[in-house]
Amino acid sequence: MDERFDCIIVGGGPAGLAAAMTLARADARFLLVERGEWSGAKNVSGGVLWGRDLARLVPNYWEEEDAGWERFVNHRRLTFMDDGASFSLDFKSDHFNTPPYTGLTVLRSRFDAWLAGKVDEVLEESEHGESLLATDILVEEVIKENDKVTGIRAGGEEFFADCVILAEGVNNLLTRQVGLQTDYVPAEGLAVGVKEVIRFEESVLRDRFQLGERSGMSNEFVGYASDGVEGGGFLYTNRDSVSIGLVLGMADLRKAGKKPYDLLNQFKTHPTVADAIRGGEVLEYNAKVVSTGDMRVMPKEIYADGVLVAGEAANLVLNAGRAIQGMDYAMRSGILAAETVVEAKKVQDFSEAFLQHYRTALDNSYVMQDLRGFQQAVQVLHSPAMFQQVPRLVCDFGREFFTVDNKPTKKAYQILRDVRKEHIGYWDLIKLGSRAARAL
Repeated sequence: MDERFDCIIVGGGPAGLAAAMTLARADARFLLVERGEWSGAKNVSGGVLWGRDLARLVPNYWEEEDAGWERFVNHRRLTFMDDGASFSLDFKSDHFNTPPYTGLTVLRSRFDAWLAGKVDEVLEESEHGESLLATDILVEEVIKENDKVTGIRAGGEEFFADCVILAEGVNNLLTRQVGLQTDYVPAEGLAVGVKEVIRFEESVLRDRFQLGERSGMSNEFVGYASDGVEGGGFLYTNRDSVSIGLVLGMADLRKAGKKPYDLLNQFKTHPTVADAIRGGEVLEYNAKVVSTGDMRVMPKEIYADGVLVAGEAANLVLNAGRAIQGMDYAMRSGILAAETVVEAKKVQDFSEAFLQHYRTALDNSYVMQDLRGFQQAVQVLHSPAMFQQVPRLVCDFGREFFTVDNKPTKKAYQILRDVRKEHIGYWDLIKLGSRAARAL
């Protein structure tokens, strides 16, 4: 095998595997290096993969009997909570039922391994057979020659390529090594995600959440979920389990002196959540650092001579209220990075000047358009009023509106007026509503 590759990919998650599949289909020679025992070995939980990019990578994936996804999402729910009540906005539609699906719940350990297998299938069918996925290898260093990235050092050996794609995840040590990320990312732009996977009998899960054979639900929670700490909760239905957890602002969590797992346990005792997970068996627990969507924590650039940065290594995550998006951004950025490598190979130009086409492609994609367009939403939705006063106001309104108690019944506007006075000033509510309307 030629020791020099067209591209080396560091990381076997959605970004790295999307890049690998794109390169494999273009007959480019690549080496993907993953530090886990297999792709997905480091990921014990999951979430929702939004969008249709999976169908670009694996056409007709939904026809496979044992594909790597859990359920398609046709039921969306947003729940406001105080300490004893919840008020939900609920939407379910059969227009989500037709493949390729726009939302899939996945368990990363299973999904990543399956997608890596699909990459291997493409490589086996290739005429070249000079590419491979290498697991259980830790990349220790990026090699640079004359300020150009030329390869990696791993396990005491050196591997060289025309270009390196860094898809190493949020702990982007290599991205920092090549000088594209500052040494310290402000805690205000980061969050701590804590998750559990809770197993049920599949029939119990379908009945409890009113699911079809493969349909599923995503539920985001605001308010009591985070006990006054910046952030919120989520619950996603898998094939025979649910993924449940919290995303908590790191700076606010530290200021409050609270532990993520304690808050998760408290969240699970809320009547709404306790009813949903009753009788389930906890299989897995995971905690990790994630970005909030604040662009100020992104690397100063995502390309340089001989190197591109994709996925969470570039802090491409957005939690702007409508959904928690990260895997879809990772997948699209991996595809675009690989396509840039393919074009660079055609002209044999892997310089910074040419690789900036990756930045242009990402800027023109929905990823950066959403990140730029929803920056105000990130600020509004992570403000104290949105996870403290507003959920309490909404739940108090629900208590009054839905209570029938042989007394004169107030009009809805009277109830809203009375409960608003208990939680937030009139003009403060007007300003918050106006900001939220413009931001979302």
